[in-house]
Amino acid sequence: MDIDKSTLLEMYRRMVRIREFELTATDLFKRGQVKGAIHTYLGQEASGVGICMALRKDDLIAGTHRSHGHNIAKGANPKKMFAEILGKETGYCKGRGGSMHIAAFETGSLGALAVVGAGIPIAVGAALGFKMQGQKRVAVPFTGDAGSNTGNWHEGVNMASSWDLPVVFALENNHYGVSTNIKYTTKIEDLSIRAQSYGIPGVRVDGFDVIAVYEAAVDAVERARSGKGPTLLVTESYRLDGHYAGEPQVYRTKEEVEEYWKKDPIPRFRKHLMSNNIASENDLDGIEKEIKKEMVEAVKFAKESPQPDPDTAFDYIYA
Repeated sequence: MDIDKSTLLEMYRRMVRIREFELTATDLFKRGQVKGAIHTYLGQEASGVGICMALRKDDLIAGTHRSHGHNIAKGANPKKMFAEILGKETGYCKGRGGSMHIAAFETGSLGALAVVGAGIPIAVGAALGFKMQGQKRVAVPFTGDAGSNTGNWHEGVNMASSWDLPVVFALENNHYGVSTNIKYTTKIEDLSIRAQSYGIPGVRVDGFDVIAVYEAAVDAVERARSGKGPTLLVTESYRLDGHYAGEPQVYRTKEEVEEYWKKDPIPRFRKHLMSNNIASENDLDGIEKEIKKEMVEAVKFAKESPQPDPDTAFDYIYA
């Protein structure tokens, strides 16, 4: 697949933006400035960016507790995201959602959901709406390997496959459900073969390779958009940080983590861009410098934003 230069550079920009956002968010957390926990997407940037770059703005995604990366990959504004994490009025959810519940409707994010697998039925419902209204739009629910063991996941995949709904089920296998390795909870190594039970394609790709993810996502999105039904897209990845920022990580060895750091998708993609004369070292350094400045400005915006008015505490609550 031929991918134009501007698309490749935008992939790099979004991957770096996610990485810098997560490093900055972790720093704020360590300083005690974050409301609640932080679950970073470090190491999985190629997965979210590769999939979201295959989508249109009016396509929808549904996330997880680890969805800073999904939101940024779909185009969310870091200023509003930091404001949300710091509990400010200018955040995407007016400071009410925090890190694990950011919903950026303006860029097509139905929301990050802390309950494992909870985004599946929401995205499938959106896809049903698309089909009923004759809209050529696609919904992409993200989940981790542990999420594929939930009833929400199996019921959602079954419904979408039965009704040929325009869904791409993005299953990011980072090998751990909190502290439990997938090998202790699932008998099969290749999670993509679960698609066979529902009569849909199952595709397994290297989640550290943004181009491989993008190419697989383009095919899956086109299949969904053309009315042929859903695809299960499994990206084999790894979270380079703990389940949450500051976690002791006693369940995995230092050597294991170090081995996966060698697969870091950002320097890998940087090397690809330079070796194929798509961008120079100066070009990529410039992008990184630009993103670092963007993060400084985003944090400044968030810190200077007002706290929510206590009198509005019961606004946006519906029965």
